[in-house]
Amino acid sequence: MSAATAPVTAPTGDGRLEEFRVELTGYCYRMLGSLYDAEDAVQETLLRAWRGWDGFDGRSSPRTWLYRIATNVCLDLLRGRRRRALPMDFGDPSSPVATAVGDPETGWVGPAPDAAVLPTAADPAELTVVRESVRLAFVAALQHLPARQRAVLILRDVLRWRAEEVAGLLDTTVPAVNSALQRARATLADRVGDAPGRPLDREHRDLLDRYVQVFERYDIDALVGLLRADAVQSMPPYRMWLRGADDIGRWLAGPGAGCRGSRLIQVAANGGPALAQYRSDPAGGHRPFSIQLPEVVDGRIARLTHYLDLGLFARFGLPARLDP
Repeated sequence: MSAATAPVTAPTGDGRLEEFRVELTGYCYRMLGSLYDAEDAVQETLLRAWRGWDGFDGRSSPRTWLYRIATNVCLDLLRGRRRRALPMDFGDPSSPVATAVGDPETGWVGPAPDAAVLPTAADPAELTVVRESVRLAFVAALQHLPARQRAVLILRDVLRWRAEEVAGLLDTTVPAVNSALQRARATLADRVGDAPGRPLDREHRDLLDRYVQVFERYDIDALVGLLRADAVQSMPPYRMWLRGADDIGRWLAGPGAGCRGSRLIQVAANGGPALAQYRSDPAGGHRPFSIQLPEVVDGRIARLTHYLDLGLFARFGLPARLDP
């Protein structure tokens, strides 16, 4: 039985549509590449559904009906908008002594707390696929697809809808859906390889524990030793990015030295562990600085994305500061 036709309890009362909020947020997040935009899209979806509930004829499930509304909301939001990106989309890596310059005008692909986009009750095998489908690299790659191809791929390959169901939702034909899916898969394969991959294992979690320890000690040599030789670091909203463990080490010892004395708190984001970084505050204690998303490949950290968006701390349910 597909996600579109799985039995659901018919919504009743004031909270009749709320049971779908998390899964719709996950869908809209993959479509839009931003938690903020996804939350706005879901709010608009539920508002339209609430207003139109009396006209819902029941020929499809409430879930299918809501996904149709959400898809239309996302397609409207994406119309005429530049795609969201990561710093690596803007050219060659920066010098390890470069001064970072912010670019708040660019629409950056952002992180999302697991609690906001992942279902809490799901089959373990299904949850593995869903977790991999919100990985930062996967969500960023999705943004390279035309909007309707993006919707087709998410509905077919992530949510496991049948081609007939997707065709009905998008008011198109099954051959058109299959053609869009084939093109979308080819584009994605060029950007993320054979995704989705396997879940983070115990060895990788131990690696991240060591990363927390050496980062809080600010032991640059030990930290570099945890990175792949070709590791990448970026810091939206700065366009600068670094490639290579040695260059990352030089940057941390130079322009990034203000991170010395930081504390890290482990959180869950984009289907895996993430880190909330609090910088030392001259007034005492520690203040929010970034949300770090590490990606691990073959026992080494392959990518570090530091999001310098203080608004994310509230979204993750994190404290506004850490006392001494």
